[in-house]
Amino acid sequence: MPVEDLTFPNGLRLLADWQSGDPEAKERLRLVFDTGLGGGYDDVLAEPAPQDEVHVCGSIDLLSLGIIFDLFGVTAEEFYKGDPDRYVRSVFLTLRLLGMPKTYLSWPVYGFTAEALGQPMIYSDRFSPGTDPEDTLVNSDNWRDMALLDLDGHIPVLLDETLACYRRLSGFRPVLHLSAPYSLAADIYGQEHLINALTTDPGFVNRFLDHLADTVHRPWMDHFFSQHPDGWVEFSDASGSPFFIGPGNCRDVAIRSIQRIVDENPWGDRVYIANYRGDYVTRAKKRGGSSRRRNPSGGRSESVTLEELFDLKNSICRDYVIRLADDRIPVDFYVEKAIENRIPLFTGIGATQIDRNSVADLDAAVSEIREMTRGYVDAIGTVARSISGNGYVKRVPPWPGTVYFEDVSAESSFELIEAIVGTVLSEGALGVSG
Repeated sequence: MPVEDLTFPNGLRLLADWQSGDPEAKERLRLVFDTGLGGGYDDVLAEPAPQDEVHVCGSIDLLSLGIIFDLFGVTAEEFYKGDPDRYVRSVFLTLRLLGMPKTYLSWPVYGFTAEALGQPMIYSDRFSPGTDPEDTLVNSDNWRDMALLDLDGHIPVLLDETLACYRRLSGFRPVLHLSAPYSLAADIYGQEHLINALTTDPGFVNRFLDHLADTVHRPWMDHFFSQHPDGWVEFSDASGSPFFIGPGNCRDVAIRSIQRIVDENPWGDRVYIANYRGDYVTRAKKRGGSSRRRNPSGGRSESVTLEELFDLKNSICRDYVIRLADDRIPVDFYVEKAIENRIPLFTGIGATQIDRNSVADLDAAVSEIREMTRGYVDAIGTVARSISGNGYVKRVPPWPGTVYFEDVSAESSFELIEAIVGTVLSEGALGVSG
C-alpha cells in the first residue's frame, strides 16, 4: 500500500501530477483511493493532529468530488448522497494528500439544508449542488404553510449516518453543519426576493427567520444533540454576511436570528458560526449609486463600527476569532481581539488566492503566498503563546489556532497549497503545550 503518498509533500505532488494529466499519477492516485475507501488506511486517518503546533486545515469536499469523479465516474449526487462511509473516507484521504493532519468534515451545507425541506435542486456531474433559483420552495403568500422538517427524510438520515461514520472512524466529536436561518431563507425564498424584502419590510424577514428557527433548526438540533450531547453545530451564513447585506442588516436580522437560537436553547453554547465575511465594509465610505444588492440597508451600515461587528460575531462564535480573506482588515486587529478575549485565532485562505487559473507568475505567487502564510503563522502563534499563560482553559476544539483553507477544488494550485502547508508545518511549532 502506497502509504508514503499520504505524507507531505508527496501527496500534494501526486495531486499536481494528476491535475496535469499524468496517467501514471492517476493510477497511483486510484490505488490510494482503492485502498483507503476499502478501510486500508483507517488507522492512519484516525491519527490526531499535534496539539502544540499551528494547524492547517480547510473545506476540501469539492476537491474530493473532483478526484472521485475522475477516478471512478461517481457524480456529485452519488458522491454526496450515496455512501456515507465512502464520503467520509474520501474527505479524510484528501486532507492527508494535501498534508493537512487536522480532520475536518463538511458537505454542501446550503444545498443540503434547503433540500431537506423539499427545495428543488440542481445537481451536475462534478460540481457542488445548488438550489434552483427559478423554482423556489416558498413565497410571500405561503411561507407559513411550508411542510415541517421530516427527520426521517433522506438528508437528515444521511447526515446522521455520515456523522456516525465520522465518529466511528476518527473518534472525534461530530459537528453538524447547517445553513443559518438567513441563508436558508434566501435559498428557499430567492436571494433577490429576500434582499428586496429587507429594504421594504425587514419585520417580515425577521418573522420568516424566526419561523425557520422554530420549525427547522430547533427540531433538527434537538435531534442531533440527543444523539451526540458532546457534539457541535456549525452554522454557515454567507448570504447574511456584511459584505452582502450590509453590517446593519447583518446585525439586526442575520446575527439576531442566531443569537435567539443560542440564547433560547439548552445546547446553545455548543452552536457557533464563523463565516460572516466582509468586515471591511464597516470602514468603507458610502458611494453614490452603489448597488442595493451590496447594501440594501442604505445608511444604516455606517452605524455599525468594526469593533461592534466584532463583538456581534464573537457573541455567536465564542471559542475562537477568525479572519477570512474577504474581511480585508489587517490581521493585527484580530490578533489584538483574540488576545483580549483569550481565545485562539484562525486565518482564512480564500479560494481565489489559490486558484491556478489566476496565476501569471507561479514563482512569484509561491514566494508571495509563503510570506503571507508566515505572517499568519506568526499571528496565530503570538495569540496562542499569550493566552496559554493568561487564562485560556478551553483547549478543545480550537486550540492552538488554524490556517484555514476556505475552499479547495480541483482547480486550486497544488504548488501554492504546498507553499502554504509547508510553511505552517515547518514554522508552526509553538513552544507551549495545549
